[in-house]
Amino acid sequence: MSRSRWIAVPAVVAVAMAFLWWKSGQKPAAPKYRTAALERGDVTASVSATGTVRPVVQVAVGSQVSGTLAKLHVDYNARVKAGQVLCELDPSSFHARLVQAQASVARAEAGLKDGDRQLKRANELFAQNFISQTEVEAAQVTVDQRKADLLQAKATLEAAQVDLDHTVIRSPIDGVVISRSIDVGQTVAASLQAPQLFVIANDLTQMQVESRIDEADIGRIVPNLAATFTVDAFPDAQFTGKVSQVRLEPITDQNVVTYTTVIRTANDDLRLRPGMTANVTVNIETRTNVLKVSNSALRFKPDAGGNGANAGARGGPNRGANSSGARDSSGAKRGGAKPDGYKHGSVYVLRDGKPVKIDVRTGITDGNMTEIVTDELHEADMVIVGLELVASKGSSLSPPPGMGGPMGGRPGGAGGRR
Repeated sequence: MSRSRWIAVPAVVAVAMAFLWWKSGQKPAAPKYRTAALERGDVTASVSATGTVRPVVQVAVGSQVSGTLAKLHVDYNARVKAGQVLCELDPSSFHARLVQAQASVARAEAGLKDGDRQLKRANELFAQNFISQTEVEAAQVTVDQRKADLLQAKATLEAAQVDLDHTVIRSPIDGVVISRSIDVGQTVAASLQAPQLFVIANDLTQMQVESRIDEADIGRIVPNLAATFTVDAFPDAQFTGKVSQVRLEPITDQNVVTYTTVIRTANDDLRLRPGMTANVTVNIETRTNVLKVSNSALRFKPDAGGNGANAGARGGPNRGANSSGARDSSGAKRGGAKPDGYKHGSVYVLRDGKPVKIDVRTGITDGNMTEIVTDELHEADMVIVGLELVASKGSSLSPPPGMGGPMGGRPGGAGGRR
């Protein structure tokens, strides 16, 4: 036999053994089920969202006129009263406009007096047949025009006075200055929209959280629902509040529709500050002392073939519990009217080593546990929550002999090198 054949035969044997070893590891593992006990306790359905802490009443103070800031009377965190002066713009140009308007009024008044005198003279001459009716009417038109000029001059004077008064900017409410965006010497340019100079919060002991609730959950949010939230500044503190408003305005962001929900809360210790990000939980409903099961048990579905789940679905000691006319633990007649908010569901239990389907009614959920109603299960009963694959006895993580395994590998050979 040639040297090449001596080399080829062991190689073929090694490949065949490797293939058999690989095939032995591909055997289907026997199912092993994971179970969990039913519990009795409270279940709270809630909706979570993020929001922003804001004062209940917050006013942005701006300027209706343009000018240079001449005096600044308040700073950040200053407490102010309604009508208190916050700052003053340079009034020199506004004084000049006021004087100009006053002069226009005086000129219009003088013109009106002259027009009245001419009209009076025209009436006297018309009575003596020295002038015609047309001339009298012309004198009357002149008087009417002079009256209109006077009204326009007075309106201009009033506008100039208003602009001068607006150079002194006052607080519209009692509160605290939480923002200031102006300094002395800076020019204020008022256009179609008044520039924001200050932001004043009315009462920081009363705050609100404006959160956006997804459209899928907004139908369950109504005023007066209890809510809790946390802020990053105080991670160990939990703040409480109530839903005060659910706004109808839809907000669309990247095809996601949300609605603003306002939660009122007390802030007597002033720990909450405007602009903080809040992690909000709105408590929709709480049910006490109910039977509850892990959500994974409600999602578990065994394979239809070979596990016997369908064959034993109607077995068990309480086989007749689901018959028409029976009542569940909530007192509602099965087959008749369903309790509000309950849906159909199922869980599986092990009986004689096989999963058996048990029909239940599911209520509210807290995301981990769900309320169930059934007569076939009780507290501490074990339900299936999942399965694990157990490796078959013939499988091994080590290679077969001759391929570097514990037997047949020679030192320095193919199985001993790295």
